[in-house]
Amino acid sequence: MLSLDLSGKNAFVAGVADDRGFGWAIARHLAAAGASVRVGTWPPALGIFTKSLERGKLDQSLPGDAEGEWSPAKIYPLDAEYDTADAVPVDVAENKRYAGLDGYTISEVAEQLGADLQGEGSGKLDILVHSLANGPEVQNDLLDTSRSGYLAAIGASAYSLVSMVQRFGPIMSDGGAVVSLSYLAAERAIPGYGGGMSSAKAALEGDTRTLAFEAGRRFGIRVNAISAGPLASRAAKAIGTIERMVDYYAENAPIQKELEADHVGATAAFLCSPLAAAVSGETLHVDMGYHAMGMIADTDLLTED
Repeated sequence: MLSLDLSGKNAFVAGVADDRGFGWAIARHLAAAGASVRVGTWPPALGIFTKSLERGKLDQSLPGDAEGEWSPAKIYPLDAEYDTADAVPVDVAENKRYAGLDGYTISEVAEQLGADLQGEGSGKLDILVHSLANGPEVQNDLLDTSRSGYLAAIGASAYSLVSMVQRFGPIMSDGGAVVSLSYLAAERAIPGYGGGMSSAKAALEGDTRTLAFEAGRRFGIRVNAISAGPLASRAAKAIGTIERMVDYYAENAPIQKELEADHVGATAAFLCSPLAAAVSGETLHVDMGYHAMGMIADTDLLTED
């Protein structure tokens, strides 16, 4: 019987801070398939996230027919806006939300994770998931976006993938997999998705293709992206119109159902598994088929006079 088996695999999911987003769903599905999953959490959200986990306030159930509950093997503070410790501004390092924390830049987390895997005798990293995006001016039209806001969106949402593959690639196993999360705004104009975020997602998908070639040749790993439909997660609420977007997709997609985080979690697990061993450089749409539509599904147009 064909099965999706990740037993003995080590995974790191960057961008997990609650149980309502894609990152958590991906982590749950990887764990359900047998992987040992570690996560990276934005430092200001770390305290609330860990306390919620300790108090059992998060959905730790495994998806599908898997039995038991899941919990991260380790939680690392991670701020993917900074590549190295010397790049962290003084005002950030001294901010009370970062108090007592260090080693949260991309290079430091990669170094610590590599040391942890070696120390535990569990080998190398097999799966890297980039579930990171931030645009401080996402509610602004692109025409009203500042240079700093635009570059911040690109840096946090797209370059962070490049930086992570640079630094995590050397500790990954041959045949390992990288998956990131994109959105249709990379290809089409989406009103309300501003602040340079559409540009960031376009860069992310372009970089996915280039990294697939370069990291494939250099590290022997695969790099893919998932273009997910809208989900009313806590992070997505920053867009301001996310509920309307969810309803619009459900009304006009070929499959008239709302997207669930678990749909993306299952697809990510497939892309990270041996079943997808020949898939790299791909952006896979997981949006109930909405991306294939050329106009709204107006029932009046489908009814004969």
